[in-house]
Amino acid sequence: MPEPPLQLRDIGPLSVGSVGLAVLGFPIQHSISPQLHRAALEEMARLDPRFSEWRYDKIELAVERLPEALPQLADLGYRGLNLTIPHKVEVLPSLEQIDEEAAKMGAVNTLSWENGSWKGYNSDGAGFSRALQIAFSRSLGDFEVLILGAGGAARAAVAQALLEGCAKIGLLNRSAARAQELVRVLEGNQFANLPEIFSAAEVPAFFAHASHPLLVNATSLGLKESDPSPLSLSGLPDNTSVYDMIYNPAQTALLREARAAGFQRANGLGMLVGQAARSLEIWSGVDVPISAMERAAEAAFRI
Repeated sequence: MPEPPLQLRDIGPLSVGSVGLAVLGFPIQHSISPQLHRAALEEMARLDPRFSEWRYDKIELAVERLPEALPQLADLGYRGLNLTIPHKVEVLPSLEQIDEEAAKMGAVNTLSWENGSWKGYNSDGAGFSRALQIAFSRSLGDFEVLILGAGGAARAAVAQALLEGCAKIGLLNRSAARAQELVRVLEGNQFANLPEIFSAAEVPAFFAHASHPLLVNATSLGLKESDPSPLSLSGLPDNTSVYDMIYNPAQTALLREARAAGFQRANGLGMLVGQAARSLEIWSGVDVPISAMERAAEAAFRI
């Protein structure tokens, strides 16, 4: 089981020479990011002893506390942060520096303390692309992709699909207004061939003539075992692939329905590993042993 999270009030100043890393989110209990990063840091410390002083925590933080927490964590000795739901978009007004690719995506999942302030990056897009290649033996650009959601994870997925030249990209969100806002953000960031917004009833038609249909869940629906599927898969082509960015629980209602339909499917564990490795590369400036992260991820769910 994942370890319980820390609260901000539980954290004191780090010792001299220590480097603090953490993942922030709400909820955050499900996150196994600490296991992944600690496994990589342990291996990195064998080659470079300074990494033995690096630590990685899990901190539960409500979104309204994010602006005050960021300078506080820097003062305590934290130099790298991962952000998950609901912080990836909401953090933007608090940042003085944003990496060009993250700015184009309109979402940030990695913060690095640089030149006296937090700089925002996005490693979700790279992690997402890598995970699809491994799970389905096909590049993201080969798919016709429909993405569920309009939050930070969806922004990264849509932007990565645009960057890799997907021929057809659709967007479906419970709030059409929020989906339209995402399209406006992408348009303002100079993306062409913008995604179209669809309703649930239009999904079968979106995929009707697709050569390689891909459905991606980038919503939080599925984090609870009792959550229903965000979308019925009825009427989708037999060659549909389904990717759920949620990795805990490992089998969401959406993935169970995909299995029953005989679709290729995968959860978000591969994306988690890919984005985690990229984040640690940003913070450390060295190559990261991604195989150590993969082993830790598998061990975290081993019964």
